[in-house]
Amino acid sequence: MPITLLLLLALGLSLAGWLAARARAWSFQRRDGARRLAALPSYHAWYVALWIMIPMVLFIVIWSAAAPQLVMQSVLAHPAAAALPEFGFQRESLLSEARAVAVGAAPGVFNPQAEALIQPFREAIGTYRAIGIALALLIGFVAGTWAFLRLRPEFGARTRVERAVMTTLLLASLVAILTTLGILASLVFETIRFFGMVSPIDFLFGTRWGPDPMSSAASPDGSRYGAIPLFWGTIFIGAIIAMIVAIPLGLMSAIYLTQYAAPRVRAWVKPALEILAGVPTVVYGYFAALTVAPAIRDAALAIGIANPSSESALAAGVVMGVMIIPFVSSMADDSIAAVPQAMRDGSLAMGATTSETIRRVLVPAALPGIVAGVMLAISRAIGETMIVVMAASTAANLSANPLEAMTTVTVQIVAMLTGEGSFDHPATLSAFALGFVLFMVTLALNFIALRVVKRFREAYE
Repeated sequence: MPITLLLLLALGLSLAGWLAARARAWSFQRRDGARRLAALPSYHAWYVALWIMIPMVLFIVIWSAAAPQLVMQSVLAHPAAAALPEFGFQRESLLSEARAVAVGAAPGVFNPQAEALIQPFREAIGTYRAIGIALALLIGFVAGTWAFLRLRPEFGARTRVERAVMTTLLLASLVAILTTLGILASLVFETIRFFGMVSPIDFLFGTRWGPDPMSSAASPDGSRYGAIPLFWGTIFIGAIIAMIVAIPLGLMSAIYLTQYAAPRVRAWVKPALEILAGVPTVVYGYFAALTVAPAIRDAALAIGIANPSSESALAAGVVMGVMIIPFVSSMADDSIAAVPQAMRDGSLAMGATTSETIRRVLVPAALPGIVAGVMLAISRAIGETMIVVMAASTAANLSANPLEAMTTVTVQIVAMLTGEGSFDHPATLSAFALGFVLFMVTLALNFIALRVVKRFREAYE
């Protein structure tokens, strides 16, 4: 609540500064007559609003981190805190109980010793809340007044506002980049720890996957950490079976909707197709486990296959392919529709049929967008977990038979991180090694896609 209140105050004060600065800029124009302002009144308004908002938001961020510590120090300095035990866990438990009651998160305390600390917490919280509000308003008022007094008819507010916007965009980009680097650094660090316990050769080329979280972490059995079955299962389910289903259906649906379908049909079919992208994966998992997998097993029995599994890679791959059809179809649809009409007309004018125009002109010209859609679909399929768990089991199996049970890298990452082993156990650390390999494979696929896109874009631009 205090942070929300402070943000609302910052927003309200910024709005007031925006209105005041805009009115002052209009007064310059009315007073000077034909004299032209260096920037529009809206830029003067945004200049003052940004000078109010940014310092207040920075203060709120700092204060939200410092205020709890200040409150705790104030409570510990109160005479009621003298009776707290020295034992750390019990001490923190009493303080947490009292704080929860003081802020209204709990109806009462379980330990009578915490009762005396409720009122000191309330007093400290109220005091520092008032201090925070007062300081935030003071900072916003001072910054807004300084910016407001700088406004002149010749003041270049537009340049400064655009510079602030560019700086904000740069910081947003840096946040995304630094987040990616942070994820990669954490993966690399934990992967190095894992490879210090288990040989990379055993991990990357071993064919047996069966980590034991309850075994000794000092001397792990490297032969149980062979990840080849997991890599094969991921490729077989997500990049082969699913793509065999998704690419033809997605591409053909895009071609039909852009080249053959009537506008009324397209208006109904395209939204209905894209609804598939909004269905939760757990629903697809139920559908795969309860409908598709039994149907595949019955079909296998009907053609004479002995003992087909009720959980199969084929069931998971088929349902996963249906799930990612909208990714392929939507990107291919937009890419084909973006091909210049002159290329279509030129091909038809030279005597090519509609099908020849599609095959030899439209699809090659739209290939960069189609490849981007396929890569997005592959990344989505590789990262899928729920469908595989419910339809293909969690058993690591190295087989080319689509009717057998298999698992993927993502399923095992979840299994290892939520298992019973400690965080520094090789079984747990193996999840980071799997994630690192998956990250590198996805990165390589993206580089390949970029090369394909660049080649065909140069040919058709």
